[in-house]
Amino acid sequence: MSLLLNHPAALKKAQAEMDASIGASRMVAADDVPRLSYLQCIINETLRLYPAAPLLLPHESSADCKVGGYDVPSGTMLIVNAYAIHRDPAVWEDPAAFRPERFEDGKADGLLLMPFGMGRRRCPGETLALQTVGVVLGTLVQCFDWDRVDGAEVDMTEGVGITMPKAVALEAVCRPRAAMGGQLQ
Repeated sequence: MSLLLNHPAALKKAQAEMDASIGASRMVAADDVPRLSYLQCIINETLRLYPAAPLLLPHESSADCKVGGYDVPSGTMLIVNAYAIHRDPAVWEDPAAFRPERFEDGKADGLLLMPFGMGRRRCPGETLALQTVGVVLGTLVQCFDWDRVDGAEVDMTEGVGITMPKAVALEAVCRPRAAMGGQLQ
């Protein structure tokens, strides 16, 4: 929501997708989320910029190997910095910018996005997390019009912690969307 509030055109585009795909006669459901392509782009771009855990769980090298030109002996603890990989300018064009469109039509296929890890040690809760985020964000976008408090840009400064909390809590103004009045009673 913080990123959408700072990028109102993206919020309007997400609302337009909701209106066209679902309409106002019912609320977004879990079955709808995979078909809401722009909502998926927003979620992917948000997780690219702000992965829930910027450092993935530690692993141990099982054999001597070379990584990026460095010798890594067997038994070395390895920690993957997903935050840095997701913002690597050699991989991502304009890496600090919020641009959900970079994920449209498979444009980002083959680029390294791993907010939940990779391979067999990937987070087992990934599917539940993505479904929950999709339904919650979809509901907020579908049912409410959003504005920033006093028009001031939302502060995206990161706080201290394992899970990258915001330094300043989000405050926003919401109003029920007129089209959704029948669903919000």
